[in-house]
Amino acid sequence: MKIISWNVNGIRAVLKKNLAEWFAEVQPDMLCLQETKAKPEQVDLPLEFAGYHQLWNSAVKPGYSGTLILSKTKPISVQNGIGIDEHDTEGRVVTAEYEDFYLVTVYTPNAQNGLARIDYRMDWDKAFLAFVKDLERTKPVIFCGDLNVAHNDIDLARPKANRKNAGFSDPERAGLNSIFDAGFVDTFRHFEPDTEAAYSWWSYRAGARGKNVGWRIDYFCVSESLVPRLNSASILADVLGSDHCPVQIEIN
Repeated sequence: MKIISWNVNGIRAVLKKNLAEWFAEVQPDMLCLQETKAKPEQVDLPLEFAGYHQLWNSAVKPGYSGTLILSKTKPISVQNGIGIDEHDTEGRVVTAEYEDFYLVTVYTPNAQNGLARIDYRMDWDKAFLAFVKDLERTKPVIFCGDLNVAHNDIDLARPKANRKNAGFSDPERAGLNSIFDAGFVDTFRHFEPDTEAAYSWWSYRAGARGKNVGWRIDYFCVSESLVPRLNSASILADVLGSDHCPVQIEIN
């Protein structure tokens, strides 16, 4: 089973680039998208997506945030959000239940410049972790998406310069540590514990992607019980169309 996650930074924009052709080539079992920035009625998915179930969660605010799961298999159930009103207006979470796991895609709030939204971000981290741990009481969980934080120095090109910036501040990193301490496994680091310069996001400024001055902020995390079923975890850095690239796992 191939599952791919991608922050597309606007599904309508990336459809004008390479999304349909790339999708037809890779044919994932599930594709999880973040930052769709659209409602389903605003998007005409081309024929390449025929046969996939579309699980949308759009933000109340037009052109903002939003998540989507495209799935070959019809899920047993679908839930939008995490069940907390203050967190569920921005379309940040879709959960699909399958026979032996839950698949969650998430677009974690950005702490913003000057950490202006750090308090909200910390509340979100706690609430999201409680949500996925509650799911895990029923069956194992796979969650993926843009977590808007690099974990360690190895996960961004310039750690010293960004120590106090959004995406690498101590509170955000502590929030991610809480996820790992709760038993979820960073699949990429499971297979590639020491690989450097492996990034999933690059600023549009100063030719950052061409220079590979990036950050690894897109993840697949799984319940520990699923680790024996993992075949691979990878970053598809050669796929263009967004300031993020897709990340992927293959699992039995």
